[in-house]
Amino acid sequence: MRRHSLTQWALFSTPLLILLAIVWFGFHTEADVAAYFKAHRIAHPGLKAVMKFITDWSNPFFYALYAVMLIVAIKNRNHERLRFVLVLLVVQAIVAGLCVHFLKMTIGRPRPGQGEWFEPLSTSGTQHSLPSGHTTEITGWTLPLVQRLNRTWITALLGLFIGTVGFSRIYLGWHHPSDVFFAWLLGSVGGFATTIIAGSTLFRKRARQ
Repeated sequence: MRRHSLTQWALFSTPLLILLAIVWFGFHTEADVAAYFKAHRIAHPGLKAVMKFITDWSNPFFYALYAVMLIVAIKNRNHERLRFVLVLLVVQAIVAGLCVHFLKMTIGRPRPGQGEWFEPLSTSGTQHSLPSGHTTEITGWTLPLVQRLNRTWITALLGLFIGTVGFSRIYLGWHHPSDVFFAWLLGSVGGFATTIIAGSTLFRKRARQ
């Protein structure tokens, strides 16, 4: 893996990791985090509405973006872009879809305020806190784009974006900070997988000798 890709990943990840560090070191326990933001939501309904908008519509925005990229690639017969988008969609389906739901059900961690005991193999949504699906998905959508476009300002901007989405999951009381952290790691695996597979010789037609 190129050093430049790791540098991009570090810059991209910094806003979210800083927010998580502030939350972790600012409270004694994750239960304290949940209690603080619950009270904050009640006192600031406007901010709650903003966070809910961000958490609800961030991933759908990328559904639309990649749908447009797919259509344009097909129309223009841009095989390289088409391969990138198709690889991304398959990786996202596996990592942000199958893996996330498997881990949620297998681990059975309660969501904030829903108790302390894990219930492995639970089908209840209240026990599906780890990992954060929204954070896994948004990381998986944006990291390959960062590496593909290779622009520092885009990397920083999308880093701030995923930081906000990850924080919104904590603020709204859907996830613990550690859920978001492990989701970022899982989404990063998906993002790197997309970049590596799409840039490899897989699914490329070999030139005739």
